Amino acid sequence: MSAGQWFTSPDGVRWHFDAGSMALDFASTGDVGTGTTRDMLRSTVDLVEWLSERFENLDSRAATDRDLADALALRSAISRLAVAVADGHPLGPDAVDTVNLFAATPDVPPVLAGGRRRAGAARLRVSQAMSSVARDAVQTLSPASGFRIRRCEAEDCRMVFHDESRTNSRRWCSMQRCGNRAKVRAHRERQKESATAAELASFS
Repeated sequence: MSAGQWFTSPDGVRWHFDAGSMALDFASTGDVGTGTTRDMLRSTVDLVEWLSERFENLDSRAATDRDLADALALRSAISRLAVAVADGHPLGPDAVDTVNLFAATPDVPPVLAGGRRRAGAARLRVSQAMSSVARDAVQTLSPASGFRIRRCEAEDCRMVFHDESRTNSRRWCSMQRCGNRAKVRAHRERQKESATAAELASFS
């Protein structure tokens, strides 16, 4: 199962973002409170491609425009809830109802490898995959783990993620992107301070 996804920033830098949960990865295919116009799910083909990287045996032939509309509705609800949790705001009842509705439908059943038979349908429906995404959202955004939901500390980013680090100290959406930029800025600031100190010392 794939975790995270690759993005390309406006300046052409390609970087990997792992939101720490499948539900938040799904929400990140669109805008999650950052003001971007990114939309990675513009067609049923896009939806099937994203889901196929995370669910084996997905029946790609069965994806419909209704499936895409449902997926976008679920994505919007997860995004709104994730932003609310990250910012310490109350959860919107409509978004909660949407996630709960999808989570209540049959999801992708767990399978233990090594058997000779496969229980259930051989091909998974898009609706089952959406249910699994919704159930992951329920778990990720619940009070038990919601305290690990936060935003990237870069003021020009603010992407939402679930901190899976042991010390609960993740600060950046990605070290490749915002973490590295912060290091560069800190290094330049130290150089500037050193130069200023040296200049002052020359006058003493």
